[in-house]
Amino acid sequence: MPVTISYDENQKLTFHGLECDCPLHHEIPNQDVYVGTGLVEKIPQYIEKRGFGTNCVLVTDNILYPLYAENVESILRAAGFQVTLCVITREEKVEPDERTCGEILLSITQHTQFLISVGSGSLTDATRVNAVRCRLPFVAVGTAPSMDGYTSAISPLLLHGVKIHRDAICPDIIVCDLDILKTAPLSMVASGVGDVLGKYIADVDYRLGHIIKDEPYCHTCGQMCVEATNKVLANIEEIKKRSTEGIRALTEGLLVTGLTILLIGLTRCVASMEHNCAHYWEMMQLLRGEAPPPHGTSVGVGTLLVLPFFEKFMQEDVSRLDEDQIIAARLPNDEIERQVFLAYGEEAGKAVLQENTELFLPEEVQRQRIRRVKERFPAICDTFAALPDYETLYNALAYLEAPLTCEDLGVPDDMRDLSLRWGSEYRVRYTLFKTLRECGLLDDYLEELV
Repeated sequence: MPVTISYDENQKLTFHGLECDCPLHHEIPNQDVYVGTGLVEKIPQYIEKRGFGTNCVLVTDNILYPLYAENVESILRAAGFQVTLCVITREEKVEPDERTCGEILLSITQHTQFLISVGSGSLTDATRVNAVRCRLPFVAVGTAPSMDGYTSAISPLLLHGVKIHRDAICPDIIVCDLDILKTAPLSMVASGVGDVLGKYIADVDYRLGHIIKDEPYCHTCGQMCVEATNKVLANIEEIKKRSTEGIRALTEGLLVTGLTILLIGLTRCVASMEHNCAHYWEMMQLLRGEAPPPHGTSVGVGTLLVLPFFEKFMQEDVSRLDEDQIIAARLPNDEIERQVFLAYGEEAGKAVLQENTELFLPEEVQRQRIRRVKERFPAICDTFAALPDYETLYNALAYLEAPLTCEDLGVPDDMRDLSLRWGSEYRVRYTLFKTLRECGLLDDYLEELV
């Protein structure tokens, strides 16, 4: 049964057809997700309906407070809520780091009954991890359609400048007022589109993991992501106009794809090598004291950067893969460690080596994977053929005036090259770039395509 969405009389979004027979455990969501116009005034009644109480900490930043959060605060106070403000004040962009998370934590008292964030990615993620640690209900009021994290149950955070991911909770109530989201700068709208377009890469890498490693693949989540992404791509003109129709399509795309994280407890459907590259650039930029662009913006560039690798692999002559030669050319483990530390630095390198045990594949496992690539190459090509062509994605992002290259992001060549060589090892999930490394093809592909 295909997954569909509809709205009730209160503009609450409802999903249908979430049943799935894949072997993964599915958590059917019970969140209240509202998408529409004129929703901010109704926030008190949404909260009262869930019975969260009346004492809250409202999290926002110094930019968003006068624009949106002050109004939310006034509406809550007029309805009888006790509001403790936590306004994160920064000269630059707020990051979801230990400082931000700590400020939120110290605003919470024994009287706090729920948390409410007014913001987008960083504020939502920093608030959600505090909500789960303090076991408090969480309300998220979106201010920009810039990322898929509103419906996520995972928080990407920064610890000592290193990207980490922590289990958290999906907000119990999500309010996406299109009257607010339409006012977001075009750069943030383009960031949301970039984040969504990356789902094409994530889906085929997820399928590749199923083909090569027998990794369970959730067809329901895969369908949700691809169909939502197709809808965003079909509405690029309306999205650029920031019409209600266009911003609704983008917001639905972000919410629906993010929901898959909640459904199966994995980010597999929504993030792969294009996200790994983005995370790598962001970490390195922060270590250099530079403010990275919005995450989805980097994901869009990462998508364009890695897509040609998929197109080239479909033309590969896999019969030329010689197991013995590939195994003989394997890097020793100590050399892998050395290069990971050079790429990531000491602290992040330790985290990568600790999480990613597949960096040191036993010889027989690598041989098995090479054989599977040969045996199942037609299925791999059929999977990759579902990807849109490079020109389609390039033109969509160009139309939105988004950055298109690493140079546009301020990512130098050496950082770009390291992200492509070692970005696949940022997380353990299987990607085409792991296939290329295991089949002894990565150096040739990097030389030709980069």
